[in-house]
Amino acid sequence: MRERYARVSDEIELCYETFGDPADPTVLLVMGLGTQMIAWHEDFCGMLVERGFHVVRFDNRDVGGSTHLTHVDPPSLKQLLLRDRKAAAYRLEDMAADAAGLLDHLGVERAHVVGASMGGMIAQAIASHHGERVRSLVSIMSTTGGRWVGQPAFTMYPVLLATPPREREAYVERAVEVYEKIGSPGFERDVENLRRIAGLAFDRRQDPRGAGRQMMAILASGDRTADLRRIRVPTLVVHGTADRLVALSGGKAVAKAIPGARLMLIEGMGHDLPRGVWPRLVDGIAATAARADAGAVTAG
Repeated sequence: MRERYARVSDEIELCYETFGDPADPTVLLVMGLGTQMIAWHEDFCGMLVERGFHVVRFDNRDVGGSTHLTHVDPPSLKQLLLRDRKAAAYRLEDMAADAAGLLDHLGVERAHVVGASMGGMIAQAIASHHGERVRSLVSIMSTTGGRWVGQPAFTMYPVLLATPPREREAYVERAVEVYEKIGSPGFERDVENLRRIAGLAFDRRQDPRGAGRQMMAILASGDRTADLRRIRVPTLVVHGTADRLVALSGGKAVAKAIPGARLMLIEGMGHDLPRGVWPRLVDGIAATAARADAGAVTAG
């Protein structure tokens, strides 16, 4: 697909791609920390198109082809560890406003919103702060921001804090190593495809400083449980039982906080989206959208 650009505010321009017929209901895919829209594999997008959806994927601010806030210094390690909110250039709510601006640009009044990891947090923020724009919500391998849920395994902190290599081949091999640690032990891993996606991400633009600003946005946004309780659209929460980067307690807390949310646990799934998981995800997205189309109203 051809990349396009949308000016969503005075400061931010988003790079995006679309799949399928714009006349069909829109699914907006929101990706996670430091990760480009290409992590939503084109074949996965095609599966959604086959189910009758118009699919939009995009780069969040500070990643890929979207605006990088290069004039803002990233937080220091000390500021990250201390959760120093003064070091945040923006918050998840601002990233949610970017996504709402993209819907404006596309002329989409309401969308089915699907987010993974930090993208799940942004998707939650779209539903809680721009509820009139959301038909249904699917939050995948995400959390509430609460201090006592969803925390990484101790061995994952070096993965989170390591600076990616600046040389292309080393960057690609580093990505393979990372997904060996955080990926899904219960599903086959397509290493060659991972190398392809990592190489494409490097070529498009990899920016560890941008990832630092995104990380600070997560920390500065704090515990969003009260916001989640305001969500009133059909919601599915998906989490893997083998996720070591965002603990299963995070997904369970999201499902508990959002009125009427359904929880799908996937045995052997870690913190990635292996091809073997796609059929269940697509079925879940379609079923949640169908609940919205049938006029499902959550309690609360």
